[in-house]
Amino acid sequence: MGDTSQRRAIKNYRNRLVERGMARFEVLGRDSDRELIRSFAKRLAEDGPEAERLRAAVSQGIAGQPPRKGGILEALRRSPMVGANVIPARPFEPGRKVDL
Repeated sequence: MGDTSQRRAIKNYRNRLVERGMARFEVLGRDSDRELIRSFAKRLAEDGPEAERLRAAVSQGIAGQPPRKGGILEALRRSPMVGANVIPARPFEPGRKVDL
């Protein structure tokens, strides 16, 4: 008995996924998380810098390791304001009197 056209179509589709470096798999989860998991999977499949950031954040969250030191400093150094020689001015306000 030969392959039906539907089986051939599925086989061809899965072969195209493999050529693109993708895999099809099934996961179990709560019904309320369905759209979250689907959107997460779509973002990861795009394989750009956003996908790398998501992978790192989820991996770190699952591993339970504390964030590495210097992360805030690195973010500030990447800021577009670096080298702009901007000095923020803030007026001094003495505050208010509190009656204890």
